[in-house]
Amino acid sequence: MKIKSIETFSTQYVGFVRVTTRDGAQGWGQVSTYNADISSLVLHRQVAPWALGEDARDIDSLVDSITEREHKFPGSYLRRAIGGLDTALWDLHGKLAGKSVCELLGGTPRPIRVYASSMKRDVTPAQEAERLLKLRDRDGYDAFKFRIGAECGHDVDEWPGRTEQIVPMMRKAMGDGTALLVDANSGFSPKRAIEVGRMLEDNGISHYEEPCPYWELEQTKEVTDALDIDVTGGEQDCDLVNWRRIIGMRAVDIVQPDVSYLGGMTRTLRVAKMAETAGLPCTPHCANLSLVTLFTMHLLGAIPNAGKYLEFSIEGPDYYPWQEGLYERSPYDITDGKVTIPDAPGWGVELSQAWLDAADYQISEMS
Repeated sequence: MKIKSIETFSTQYVGFVRVTTRDGAQGWGQVSTYNADISSLVLHRQVAPWALGEDARDIDSLVDSITEREHKFPGSYLRRAIGGLDTALWDLHGKLAGKSVCELLGGTPRPIRVYASSMKRDVTPAQEAERLLKLRDRDGYDAFKFRIGAECGHDVDEWPGRTEQIVPMMRKAMGDGTALLVDANSGFSPKRAIEVGRMLEDNGISHYEEPCPYWELEQTKEVTDALDIDVTGGEQDCDLVNWRRIIGMRAVDIVQPDVSYLGGMTRTLRVAKMAETAGLPCTPHCANLSLVTLFTMHLLGAIPNAGKYLEFSIEGPDYYPWQEGLYERSPYDITDGKVTIPDAPGWGVELSQAWLDAADYQISEMS
């Protein structure tokens, strides 16, 4: 079970990873999306040298050892790269055991509820309501997230009055039986965030994501302490020490680690366990239909403090052209507002050979 080779198949946006052991076992994973070609280079330059020849069975020790070996690089790119190795090893373990990753984690593959997650702000409230209603009627969603404020907006809305217009409009359009969530993407100061939060509460919104600049934990905690609505966050945080701080100070009511940003399943499980100990639910961030959503499905099927639903991007080729054609068969069919965790070994998906053939290829292997 010594790691013999690590291969990457990358574009600017997506990077898949194949790990092969000396006895021929293989697993597939993914570095984080966005500048995935750079993360793939980091994987070969700073992760592979410490992984080749090591035991593929002990993922925890391997992930920790690479982090310590590269201690001068504590930031996002190293974690995005390590996640490619980590997730490939989880797939390898599942295939060897004949179990899905969900089952390896003690869970049971099954349908799980999703919330339809809009990524757009360049639509009017009326346009957003119309397209979400169509999705509700077609696919049976009963939970939706839409965008308010402006990304890192310093209290300046995407355009004047949009937040105040879209919140009551969405509630009126969807009715009382639908769960509504919002994402502010670090848009507000605490004062403005609390003002907006009161309006959200008045309209029955149940989830208020990243109201303040995510790196300003005390600002987010001020909002959390002032409101009854669940304040959520954490998608950008890739440092486990910072996660201990977030959870310890209860900066948020719901934690939202991203499996790919954080550095893979192993590290995300640690955050989920920290949150469980603190009595906090875990509703991870997974905002596109690369493998990160599949990773999160398996995670939510197994952890005891899983949140109410899985984030599920509703955006198509106009917004995410690069997520087209990744799989031989998509694992993301929605029925009655739910998606089914695959029960096949590993992640339970087959990547598109045509996509792999067209991607930039690199290999690191034992000499």
